[in-house]
Amino acid sequence: MAGSRVMTSNSLLLTSARGATVLIFFQVGSRALTFLVNQVLLRYMSPELLGISTQLELYSISVLYFARESLRVALQRQPQRIDEAYERDGYEDQKSASPKPVSAATPAGQAQAVVNLSYIAILLGLPLTYFLAKLYSHSAEPIIQAVAYFRRSLTLYGLAALVELLAEPCFVTAQRRQLYKVRASAETCATIARCVSTCGLAIWANRAGIDLGVLPFAIGQLNYAIVLGVVYLTKVWPIANVGGFSLTLQPIITSNRSQLMTSYFSRPALTLSANLYVQSAVKHVLTQGDSLLMATLASLQDQGAYALASNYGGLVARMLFQPIEESSRNVFGNLLSPDANGKPGKEKLRSANVYLRNILRFYCLLSILAASLGPTIAPLLLRVVAGSRWSSTSAGDALATYCYLIPLLALNGITEAFISSVASNAEVRRQSLWMFAFSVGFASAGYIFLRVLGWGAVGLVWANVANMIFRILWSWRFIRDYLRRNGGSLQISDVLPTAGTGAAGMAAAALLVRVGRPFTGSLEDFIKSGIVAASCVLLLIIFERDYIVHGYHLLQSGEKGIKRGV
Repeated sequence: MAGSRVMTSNSLLLTSARGATVLIFFQVGSRALTFLVNQVLLRYMSPELLGISTQLELYSISVLYFARESLRVALQRQPQRIDEAYERDGYEDQKSASPKPVSAATPAGQAQAVVNLSYIAILLGLPLTYFLAKLYSHSAEPIIQAVAYFRRSLTLYGLAALVELLAEPCFVTAQRRQLYKVRASAETCATIARCVSTCGLAIWANRAGIDLGVLPFAIGQLNYAIVLGVVYLTKVWPIANVGGFSLTLQPIITSNRSQLMTSYFSRPALTLSANLYVQSAVKHVLTQGDSLLMATLASLQDQGAYALASNYGGLVARMLFQPIEESSRNVFGNLLSPDANGKPGKEKLRSANVYLRNILRFYCLLSILAASLGPTIAPLLLRVVAGSRWSSTSAGDALATYCYLIPLLALNGITEAFISSVASNAEVRRQSLWMFAFSVGFASAGYIFLRVLGWGAVGLVWANVANMIFRILWSWRFIRDYLRRNGGSLQISDVLPTAGTGAAGMAAAALLVRVGRPFTGSLEDFIKSGIVAASCVLLLIIFERDYIVHGYHLLQSGEKGIKRGV
């Protein structure tokens, strides 16, 4: 098509790899800063206050998730087109276009359709903020409501969620155009603002002898949302002006009126979003189900211990797996978008299959490291970073068990990213039913482990492990069936590490158990565990050298393809 072209497989994969790298570096820096701030807060905050702050964060996450997640997934499945003028000259050299009604057939019209849909998330956020706040305030225990500034903190968290939703038109624009640096800069500035305000206010209140309860967390969250919106607006507004579309609601012109609703919203995208909404709701219950169960069945001390373990244990998931999952949705959504025959092209299917295999193989390697080294080393590190206040809680045992959950979170994330990019409306509904069944099983297991067996935070981690295993097995079967229908294949042997790598992981785990029983947190303990961990990593590199070299050459070939314009 004149003026635009669909991104090729090589350019899309390389752009995604670069974008994932940018997001990973951002996550590392962001989590490192958050980690340092948390170390300070742990000296001033009790486990009970940390548990309450986790509940407030769950409220905010729920508002954002229900308001925007299904729309984001639906938008990522729209075919991506790149303006040739942008590729050739860049935005700086293009002349500004008037953001008036645009044709749906042009790149500007496609961008405007995405922006318009993002306003539905803002509208959904208004009632969600109110009703979820009412639900939480009425269900909160009296001991929680008695915490200083609790209701003000709840109000601020709701306001922060609404402010963050106002940035959604900018986010979808940056995400669709794969402007990962824009997103990274916005979230970095916002994270710094949150950390500084939360930590500064907590320290000041402690020195002044003032009980602010969880108010520092609420103010920090509001500052995060404000800074996020301001940075996004300053970065994306010029891009919209030059691209010929607007960040406000604008009508779209099309000859096929059946494709639009009220001249503003894409009907196919809305239909897909509606089908995904139920699935997103069930998925959110599963994703945040641990927090819901802890808030319902566990003591505040156990809630704080689990929050600490999940924060530390989830660092790898948030820093590494989440950026890969988000960029992979764009890859799968664009490579596997159906052609006129209702099927993806053979070459693009092959590229998506190779990409998925490499990611799964990479995750399996990390799984071996996490499962063999983490359960012994992680509690040792916790004694140093969290202080003596937390050593008497179940946080150490929960963190050790969480190391078995980390690789399952990664595998579940990438497989469900694939499914969300290719599933039809009927398949989405079927997946929602299965996920509902998994949520019932997870809740039942959580009840047994928490209330009947009294395992506390550790029991909830094991319930999560069981839940993830069943979700991964279902996703694996779906992916194999999808690839088989379209002329591809995927076998377990395609993603498993070598036998030598598995043996090295088991040997390292056994050795750490043997030498780690008297671990007390001394320098000698760190030296012993460090030697075992370094030896395991070195053996992994040796046994997996063919896979590592293959991945390097794959990236190099993509780089050359971009330079040649392939």
